Amino acid sequence: MQVSQVLAVKGREVATIPKGRSLNDAITMLKERRIGAVVVTGAEPPLVGIFSERDVVRALALHGADALAMPVADFMSPEVTTCSEATTMDALMALMTEQRIRHVPVVENNVLVGMVSIGDVVKARLGELEDEKRNLLDYVSAR
Repeated sequence: MQVSQVLAVKGREVATIPKGRSLNDAITMLKERRIGAVVVTGAEPPLVGIFSERDVVRALALHGADALAMPVADFMSPEVTTCSEATTMDALMALMTEQRIRHVPVVENNVLVGMVSIGDVVKARLGELEDEKRNLLDYVSAR
């Protein structure tokens, strides 16, 4: 299975926030959309960073409530691991495990086309396992 198949099921909408917006705006977006990360945009396409729940914790630990008024760019992760639609789920699982990340933006031809979370990966893998189980049961039953 490839990332493109996951995006075909879950959709391609990606939550983004301009790098100059406040940490409070980013946290509000996470809460309202019930998501764990947003892509941070700026002058350089397709993105300049990613901001996740982990970044919220770090920001508040460093600056307390004062962080809420500061730009999200001050707390985002500027080095973003991305994948393409052709990336296999096995490769993506390995990448997420190795990098210890839970959200990976999908980029094609320098355009942001989706986002895959660890939850999406788990759901896809469970679907594959169910298909394998069904095929094995069909095979065994046919004998």
